[in-house]
Amino acid sequence: MSLQRQHLIDPAICIRCNTCEEMCPIDAITHNDLNYVVKFDVCESCLQCIATCPTGAIDSWRDVAKPWSIEEQMTWDDLPDDQQGDVGGEGIDGEVSSMLEKAEAGQAGQALAPFSAAQPSVNLFARGNPVIARVAGNFRITDTDTESDIRHVVLDLGSTSFPVLEGQCIGIISPGVDENGNPHHQRLYSISSPRDGERPNRNNLALTIKRVAETNLKGVGSNFMCDLKKGDEVQVTGPFGQPFLMPNHPEANIIMIATGTGAAPMRAMTMRRQRVHPHAPGKLVLYLGSRTPGDLPYFGPLQKLPRDFIDVNLCFSRLDGQPREYVQDRMQKDGEKLSKLLESDDTFVYICGLKGMEKGVDEAFAGICAAHGLDWPTLAAKMKETGRYHIETY
Repeated sequence: MSLQRQHLIDPAICIRCNTCEEMCPIDAITHNDLNYVVKFDVCESCLQCIATCPTGAIDSWRDVAKPWSIEEQMTWDDLPDDQQGDVGGEGIDGEVSSMLEKAEAGQAGQALAPFSAAQPSVNLFARGNPVIARVAGNFRITDTDTESDIRHVVLDLGSTSFPVLEGQCIGIISPGVDENGNPHHQRLYSISSPRDGERPNRNNLALTIKRVAETNLKGVGSNFMCDLKKGDEVQVTGPFGQPFLMPNHPEANIIMIATGTGAAPMRAMTMRRQRVHPHAPGKLVLYLGSRTPGDLPYFGPLQKLPRDFIDVNLCFSRLDGQPREYVQDRMQKDGEKLSKLLESDDTFVYICGLKGMEKGVDEAFAGICAAHGLDWPTLAAKMKETGRYHIETY
């Protein structure tokens, strides 16, 4: 049975301000004395109403076999259960769902977002209706004499409303077809800018992309993105991802552990905290690993962050004359500091990077806990159950 995506308004949080109805250019929104509703057969999903809603009530979606009628919606006190499972569109697009499942496999179970995270918008744009973004900048952020070509790409979304949160990702559709004549699979990239844009209050976003050597047509997406010039157009889908979101309350301690381009969501979270809560009581701790300083994305800017704002730990595995150090090695050295943070219910952990790092990080936490009287398996399970332990690896 084919599914349709229906745009709804959550009556539980709608304040009946009439902004959405006034904003809609095609009169697809109406109301009675109880509810505001979207006309399924009129709405064209232009999304002009999304950004104007003060509560986010209008950013509600369901995958349905049969759309709910206007009459049914006007009687609701709450949104009904989804007809086919989860809210949003991640289940609609098989290739996106598969990529997200692989990235989150290390979570070992369903991941939950932090209790104070903002409500994410997901799957607003799919392969059939992508956003056309324009490249505002493409900058290499690793040394030119290293093999690691990592780019900071800024996309301008023009007048299209595309709400994203730190920790979410977007899809990029590369032009052309593969050797079988099929369209290229879209590729997912984590957002590396905060929700209000690479520059504050601009409708843009940034990505951190590593060029992958093209072998058997692998690396098509990364090479396409890394070769883009200012002014080029890109087809964008998403946003995607619901659990890997940052906590919004300033008391939150955030431990970020990353390698390579796994720095992208950590940069977004750090910039968000710096813009909104620069003097927050919660601590920020970052462990970031690469082969050498020249291979490390954002090496220069990381050196300039105030040490009373964030505790930055850079770990290098290929320095001449130096023993190899990985993120888990530095974590073990910081055992006392990390154990104190882990004892707090306000501590959140984010791990992003190569899949091979998962085992080492888990063993580091286990060793730290054992040395300081904590039971890591019990603590890890509790953190996952309360949306405080997040893994995305590739």
